[in-house]
Amino acid sequence: MALYSDKVMDHFQHPRNVGKIDDAPNVGIGEVGNAKCGDIMKMYLKVDDGVITDCKFNTFGCGSAIATSSMATELIKGKKLEDALELSNKAVVEALDGLPTHKIHCSVLAEEAVKAAVKNYYDKNGIEYDHEKFAETHNCDHCVE
Repeated sequence: MALYSDKVMDHFQHPRNVGKIDDAPNVGIGEVGNAKCGDIMKMYLKVDDGVITDCKFNTFGCGSAIATSSMATELIKGKKLEDALELSNKAVVEALDGLPTHKIHCSVLAEEAVKAAVKNYYDKNGIEYDHEKFAETHNCDHCVE
């Protein structure tokens, strides 16, 4: 049995939505990760009338980090911001047909990158939100000192 599913390999070798979106009032930008961990994700969301009309990412990290970033953008494009906030790392893993246990933290980073970008959009536009929805949860052995 292969360590990575065909979907993980496809999103790693042919990632969707790689790039950046220039900063503007209707763009949310979120960056998560840690150089010590080795994975840094930057997510860009273009929002029109509360809907994510475009999303891009730049990820510096392993194949699983790239694949989870790619899949996360596919899962949220065209969704309302409130729906994007419901994206879970579990949904990303399921959409990729699984990840090795030691790579699950990459899906957590993808979830957090989306939330960080939404939070940035809300902050830029003076939109009130529930701060509990944005509590960071990522913590891998490599990131803890």
